[in-house]
Amino acid sequence: METLADRKDLPVDTKVLDSLTLGDLIRRYRDEVVPAKRGAEIETVILNSFLKQPINNRPVSEITTADFVAYRDKRLAEIRPISLKRQLSPISNMFEVAKTDWGLPLKENPLKRLKINGTDRRRERRLRAGEYERLIAAANQRRSNYLSPIIGFALETAMRRGEILAMRWDDVDMDRRSILIPESKNGFSRIIPLTEGAATILGKLKRCDENVFPVTAVALRQIWDRTTRNAGITDLHFHDLRHEAISRLFELGLTTPEVASISGHRDMRMLFRYAHANHTSIRGKLNRNIDQK
Repeated sequence: METLADRKDLPVDTKVLDSLTLGDLIRRYRDEVVPAKRGAEIETVILNSFLKQPINNRPVSEITTADFVAYRDKRLAEIRPISLKRQLSPISNMFEVAKTDWGLPLKENPLKRLKINGTDRRRERRLRAGEYERLIAAANQRRSNYLSPIIGFALETAMRRGEILAMRWDDVDMDRRSILIPESKNGFSRIIPLTEGAATILGKLKRCDENVFPVTAVALRQIWDRTTRNAGITDLHFHDLRHEAISRLFELGLTTPEVASISGHRDMRMLFRYAHANHTSIRGKLNRNIDQK
């Protein structure tokens, strides 16, 4: 036994897992780990929703991949595979934190071997004729004074929702017409140019907070859902504004590296679907070449 102790090969006491439920771990992760993460509000909503599931009353020692298989099959009847993957991601990370940081004697992460089949169909949704006007009209009818400028700013800059909401006035350089994004989704910083439209939007805002748009992610999602519903617009996500903005950059004739410097994409392959988004523009260029011949 002394030799095993020296080699750290003593049998692990797993009794502590009998006294902890899955819900106990998720609540601890939600309260101790999530607040320090980017996107904490959305992740908190996801975890609170999952805590309503009966599986959370089970001891951690009894939780297996099979339990999540049952949950997976139930949820896939309601949402797409890619959405389920995003919702289970924080729970999977919770098991890793429990093993490495909390020292719990977990044999494995039960979500590591969970298969969620289904292709990740990337959205190609763009604004249709008249939707922008209806969206702005509905936004202007709300009490919040920020939705309309946020929509316009997203279309002018191609910034992500989280980047827009995290933007501070200190990051804005009106003299050089640029914005510093200290940290984006991929962990890198970048500086993007301010268009005339973006500068005009910022010029009309009041500086009542260190953040340019003092709105939480949850609040923006709720306002967005109500506004699109009131505008009679279906299947339009806020992130679709970024797709629209990037597509417009290519339509203006910017090169892929130039667009990447604005959008923050590190993988050029991710931009290919935007580069050929406007078939009308492509046909116009081809026709011009034919006419010249």
